Amino acid sequence: MRTVLDADLSARTTLGLGGTCAAEIVLEDRSELDQIPDLVRRWGLPVFVLGAGSNILALDGRHEVLILRPGFRGDPQIVAEDDRDVYVQVEAATPLPRLLAFCRREELTGLEGLAGIPGSLGGAIAMNAGSFGVCMADCLHSVDLWSEGRLERVQAGDCAFGYRHFQPRLSMAGDFFLVVGARLRLRRGEGVARRIAETLAQKKARQPVSARSAGCIFKNPPQGPSAGILLDQAGFRGRTLGGVAFSGLHANFLVNTGNGTATEACSLVRAARDAVQECTGVLLSMEVKALPCPFL
Repeated sequence: MRTVLDADLSARTTLGLGGTCAAEIVLEDRSELDQIPDLVRRWGLPVFVLGAGSNILALDGRHEVLILRPGFRGDPQIVAEDDRDVYVQVEAATPLPRLLAFCRREELTGLEGLAGIPGSLGGAIAMNAGSFGVCMADCLHSVDLWSEGRLERVQAGDCAFGYRHFQPRLSMAGDFFLVVGARLRLRRGEGVARRIAETLAQKKARQPVSARSAGCIFKNPPQGPSAGILLDQAGFRGRTLGGVAFSGLHANFLVNTGNGTATEACSLVRAARDAVQECTGVLLSMEVKALPCPFL
């Protein structure tokens, strides 16, 4: 277990923005989960669970919050296989690119659409990450969750999933929960490497994959044009404010162009949301999570 005081949030998010939090505690072994209740009581602060920081807009200033980061790592492991499915155990801090590399090597299909997403497995499950017609719920068999002082393996059927939404059953829904690991249900298949490469090539052509970005800033509306199209129609493709901008490749990607601030990002996001509502009547909702609290 590692504790960092006055942790720099800009260094802990892919967008590279934000101030500091009171402390960050990185859990490096499952045996340390038993210490969480005492740690939370000792600090007496609101808790924010942070993974790889790829879907986070950390606000400027100092925040009296305690960051918990599951640092459980290890190579993905095939733990069972039958005539139809292959079951793979993965720890929460495993980067999605490493998981995709494992799938490519073992020729396991089901996750190719997630290629190019820089987050970790835990965060991908917690938001039911998805891309190119694939989401985590499609391949999740069970998830190892810590909540309310205990670790439990919860079957995917006992969890609620939606668009960028994951919620464990009520008995695991305390003040917060940690994704510790998961068991994925994949299949043997040919052409996995080719499909991953094709997905990456398409994303690089359409999205700012290599930029400092938090991914899509707004959720797509349940009906009608996507958020990116609506933002484009409202004139926000490439729109810049200070050191932040909506990408010229994809209008729904907010990027840090150099020395941006979270205050600039919030102002630009508010302006975009208001412009889309004024032009189309559609009120966009945030996909990126604000740390420590929503600003819209």
